[in-house]
Amino acid sequence: MTNKIKEHDYQKAYDRLVSEELFQDQSDTTSKVRSTGLKDFLSLGFPAKRKGNEEWKYTDIRPIMNDHFESPYEAKQVVDSEKDNRIKDAIQSLLVDKENPTTSLIFVDGIYKPDISNIPEEQSSIEISNLVDARNKSYSSVIDEYISTRSTTDLSGFTAMNTAFLDQGAFIHILPKHRSDQLIQVIFVSTDLVSQSFSVPRVLIVAGTDSVANVIESYVSVGNSKHFSNAVTEIIVGRGSILNYTKTQDYNESTYHVSTTDVEVQANARFSSMNLDIGSGLARNNLNIKMLGEGGLARINGAYVVSRSQHIDNQVVIDHVVGNNDSNEIYKGILDGHSRSVFHGSIIVREKAAGVNANQVDKNLLLSNTAEADTKPAFWVYCDDVRCGHGAACGQIDEDAIFYLMSRGVTEEQAKRILIRAFVAEVIDTVENDTLKEYLQSVVENKLDNL
Repeated sequence: MTNKIKEHDYQKAYDRLVSEELFQDQSDTTSKVRSTGLKDFLSLGFPAKRKGNEEWKYTDIRPIMNDHFESPYEAKQVVDSEKDNRIKDAIQSLLVDKENPTTSLIFVDGIYKPDISNIPEEQSSIEISNLVDARNKSYSSVIDEYISTRSTTDLSGFTAMNTAFLDQGAFIHILPKHRSDQLIQVIFVSTDLVSQSFSVPRVLIVAGTDSVANVIESYVSVGNSKHFSNAVTEIIVGRGSILNYTKTQDYNESTYHVSTTDVEVQANARFSSMNLDIGSGLARNNLNIKMLGEGGLARINGAYVVSRSQHIDNQVVIDHVVGNNDSNEIYKGILDGHSRSVFHGSIIVREKAAGVNANQVDKNLLLSNTAEADTKPAFWVYCDDVRCGHGAACGQIDEDAIFYLMSRGVTEEQAKRILIRAFVAEVIDTVENDTLKEYLQSVVENKLDNL
């Protein structure tokens, strides 16, 4: 069942934003998209049902519903210099490339901050901006063509709720044949400037034909305030293009984070994804990929390191709509304390989609007797001429491996450290950009040092 009182709390916030014209994007198209999102949200509600709710069987989102969160658009923010510096320090720590200026879009408590963002003045073959500014730069037709078309509002209450509050967000449009190694980073910061607020991060990435781009999406907290982050990202990987996409999440453990990423991979395109979760008390990542063209490739990698009572849930669906394309998926988790992980990976091969090569692996390393990992790989294959494989494993550190390393002169603690880092390195090492790889390694290293 759904909690209609809670859903109507968000409707009241929506009504106030509309009546007081607090949304920056007042275009007819976006207003209609928001209205549809609200309608679907009130119909679908949050997926709180415990029986018969297979998609949310292992993740109870009732704590999100039982709390009250304030809209950041309505909240009065008083920023003092100390907290201002804390925000800047947090952003600086998140920037992947510390040596060179990083192109970045910064959102604080859901509000775009151009003064601390870094957007190149000359953008001849790529547009990087806030969604509202993109409309003002004559990109309305591109936004209208794609926004809320891959992440539709009729199936998910979380996506519908995000869309009901659609306004500010990141817009990245890589024009055809633009090929760049430049790192583009979108950063969402939640702070304690607004007491117990919700935010609806939104990202739209359109990679044109034969383009190459690298996008990083980062989430972080400043302070320990409780926060509800409900993010939606839509990605279109055009014909023959290459998009390297990384998402990192390091919210405080009082934060709830629900993320939905919908990806369309067209013919001869390559989509490489790296997802790293180390924060949040409750995190749920929905990654949905549609392979729509022959010759396409999806490389889907993820790592998570959780401890204490953290809960991380990864739901990955790769849908091979047509044949002659490949997907390779590997997720690895390290769990300590009373933490829990959930992995549900589904690979769908449609009828007549011959020539598909799909592989899926999820492995978990438990560092305590009270940590728990649930893994559920699934294949839905409606065509014979395919190659599909999956593997899942869950266990503690191999005592024989520890003994072997100790026989080579290292201490037991050092042996465990070597084996833990080697376990997660298999995923991190798939990242091709050296600067990004080193950054991810440092984030994981810091988390492991503080378990």
